[in-house]
Amino acid sequence: MNAQDTFLANLLRKTGLFTEPQLQTLLSADLSDGKGLPGAVARLEIAKERVFLEKLAPLLGMGFVDLEAVHPTDEAIRLLPARAVTQYNALPLAVEGDTLSVALADPLNTIAADGIRLASGKNIRVCLAPAEEIDKAIKKYYGVGAEAIDQLIKDGRYEVSDEANISKIDVNEMGQEASIVRFVNQIIAEADRQGATDIHVEPMEDELRIRYRIDGMLHKVDVPPQLNRLKAAIISRLKVMANLDIAEKRLPMDGRIGIRLNGEDIDIRVSTCPTAYGESVSLRLLQKAGNFVQLKDLGMSPRDLALTEKLISRPNGIILVTGPTGSGKSTSLYAFLHEINKVSVRIMTAEDPIEYEMKGINQVLVRSDIGLTFARALRAFLRQDPDIIMVGEIRDGETAEIAINASLTGHLVFSTLHTNDAAGAFARLIDMGAEPFLVASAVAGVLAQRLARRLCPKCRQQVPLKEAWWDQPQPPPQDFVYAPGGCDACSHTGYRGRGAIFELLGVSEQIGSLIIGRHSSAEIRKAAMAEGMATLRQDGWRKVFNGFTSVEELMRVTEDAK
Repeated sequence: MNAQDTFLANLLRKTGLFTEPQLQTLLSADLSDGKGLPGAVARLEIAKERVFLEKLAPLLGMGFVDLEAVHPTDEAIRLLPARAVTQYNALPLAVEGDTLSVALADPLNTIAADGIRLASGKNIRVCLAPAEEIDKAIKKYYGVGAEAIDQLIKDGRYEVSDEANISKIDVNEMGQEASIVRFVNQIIAEADRQGATDIHVEPMEDELRIRYRIDGMLHKVDVPPQLNRLKAAIISRLKVMANLDIAEKRLPMDGRIGIRLNGEDIDIRVSTCPTAYGESVSLRLLQKAGNFVQLKDLGMSPRDLALTEKLISRPNGIILVTGPTGSGKSTSLYAFLHEINKVSVRIMTAEDPIEYEMKGINQVLVRSDIGLTFARALRAFLRQDPDIIMVGEIRDGETAEIAINASLTGHLVFSTLHTNDAAGAFARLIDMGAEPFLVASAVAGVLAQRLARRLCPKCRQQVPLKEAWWDQPQPPPQDFVYAPGGCDACSHTGYRGRGAIFELLGVSEQIGSLIIGRHSSAEIRKAAMAEGMATLRQDGWRKVFNGFTSVEELMRVTEDAK
């Protein structure tokens, strides 16, 4: 063991975090990934990076800084350019005379310290902080993609050339791309990292606002302030990627982008719309990889799960999933298909768009621009000898009629509708022109659902159940519920991820009679509740009491379906 290894081994022993075998593993670890010793400690799951750095800092005569509590000064931010900050993953904190305090994750990275010294022209005082916290702070204070914009401003380039159309761009291979291309790629990559479903690029009078939709809520993205000067180039780049005409700025347009990110294919739907200050661009991110939610993991009650398993095992009939846009209907349909997808069963789907690619089923992309509508695809399916048909949405009377006929001739049909609750689906079909007696015979069950934000399990907290909250006739099962807190794991929102609440209505003989008699949705709903159906609000309360979501979130997502 050389002198450097001996010094390092003694240093690691003094932290009190490692056994001798762990020390040897660390000393022989590959540190060429740019994350240094703290990264190796975290990667090998020996200790948390934050805990390791807190122990290590005093041994090296350095300070440990909590970037949630400490804010960089404007002078420090101006002193160190974005490209240096990003290259070395360093955050300038404060300037004192000729000394710049900088947060680094790896205290042994002398190359970073020397580079920062040259870039700033100051002496460097190193403080330690976890790499992920530094990266998060860089995005906060400099903005996402700051170094790309920094380089663009430096080079004086404000336009993007109309290069050859690219059908699939590897977002991870950004080194050879121009700065504007790199910035757009970084915006998409950061959206994917944060689990966003949509990106909105919105030109305003004095800024280009970028927002991500995460867990159903919009969040503004921190971007460099000079971005407004580049909005035309950024919007043009997005249109080039989507194969849209960059010269046409007066009409709304739709396109698609295919990208590869971290080895995963992502399909992006692009929509442009002219506004007062330029074209607004919306991007919907669709993960094409098939990490499907299992039926048992959807979060249904035992009653609903048993009835769903019975319904999807039927040889024929229509099963409808209802709810507003973004309520998780597609996820539930794919869970159904995944459950019954077998070699002995032929499954055909008509979708707009194909949100997930599933092995073993025949998926057709609906294209109304060339006449391939849901109705036409469904009619073609009936000549393809399918056992199970999935239609993305029943939008008109023609599609409804074909779906009903398909179910009555021995096919199991899955589809979606836009209604507020399960009982409203029957009136909707009848309004489309379907005969009530055919609806009663064909529809086997209706699943209404909403997506509610999931409370962060690390910071949720118990609070007393207020009397004003409780809106059910029976007494509550407990006197406390859970409320959001706020921690690093959930970005201080109190919520992390989403899950569904359900209302499952099975069509019994009595409910069939009500449908044939054209009774109101309220009467059908009342009969279904008498047969054991839990409403969206009731299922939501079950998940409030078990700590899944909060009362405020339940009220928000079920306001139109009490």
